[in-house]
Amino acid sequence: MNIYDSANALADELRQCEEVREYARLKEIAEADETNRRLIEESRKLQVKLQLQAAGGGQPDPDDMQRFQQIMSLLYMNNDVQAYMLAEVRLQKMMADLFKIITDACGMDMGIPGE
Repeated sequence: MNIYDSANALADELRQCEEVREYARLKEIAEADETNRRLIEESRKLQVKLQLQAAGGGQPDPDDMQRFQQIMSLLYMNNDVQAYMLAEVRLQKMMADLFKIITDACGMDMGIPGE
């Protein structure tokens, strides 16, 4: 079997797996509310900004950090959004596990924390 055929077969399996289907279902529910959708989007932008600041060796902007924490507090008060975000964490963990399996098979050391 061609490696790309295998990758496409994996993609098909992922689309059918419970974690991906549950994530998609919860995302649709959480983002059905426009305010939730905008807060989720804003939290993601701030998270990336803060991560880039930290990766650059600098201190995260205190105002950005405070805004991020406020938004996350608001989001986690909503049960639908909280369920969606927790499903996303589970899916990210699964994807990290798959990435590790693939990189290990190639003999690559990606220096992934927690190993």
